[in-house]
Amino acid sequence: MIRPGSLVIVHLVNPTEKFWGILQELGVAGVMLRGINVSSFDDWMAQAVRKGDQTLGLSTMFVPLFRVERIFLDEAVGEVESYRQRFQQRVGMDVEKYLGLHPEEGEEEAEVPS
Repeated sequence: MIRPGSLVIVHLVNPTEKFWGILQELGVAGVMLRGINVSSFDDWMAQAVRKGDQTLGLSTMFVPLFRVERIFLDEAVGEVESYRQRFQQRVGMDVEKYLGLHPEEGEEEAEVPS
């Protein structure tokens, strides 16, 4: 089920764009997403691998509902990997842990890298 906190891919129209990220809110007015354009996802992963200065990161955005064409859960389809799986394989860490979404027991929630 698609609900706040889910990793999603949002397809937009006028102009056509695709974003990957964490769904913050889905309402009658639109979608609140903390995400990144899918065309920048590989570069963002590469920066996570290097663990150096981060020039790319997730941004919080509101998109009016009239621009939203589709919302998909980030999940594997057949042999096609999800973005979450790609991140895990390339970076060697769960994307949720990298983003500080699920702190370990006894740890404080980490700040999300920008």
